Amino acid sequence: MMNMMQVMQQAQKMQKKFKETQSELENIEVISTAGNGAVTAILNGQGKFKGIKLTPQAINPENPASVDADTVEMLEDLLTQALSDATKKATEQMEAKMKAITGGISIPGLF
Repeated sequence: MMNMMQVMQQAQKMQKKFKETQSELENIEVISTAGNGAVTAILNGQGKFKGIKLTPQAINPENPASVDADTVEMLEDLLTQALSDATKKATEQMEAKMKAITGGISIPGLF
């Protein structure tokens, strides 16, 4: 049977490994495309939205040549801002709900 010191050491190892894994996931890029590559979404390994890429065909499939690079970039920026903000708000709501359950105690892995 493990004594309390061994349990604490094991918990510290698990916490360290958890933090390392969170850091690794933060730096992973997950890329997904739709519409034969017309839209590309980029997230990190934690599911956090990082960016979006559009082709002129995604904006105007009938006449992609009419879409200039500035329009593409502006739409990418607007979509990135909106999706990043939505992700942030959803995370804040999740954290608030979890804190209500845990009484404000931080439990690694929940948020």
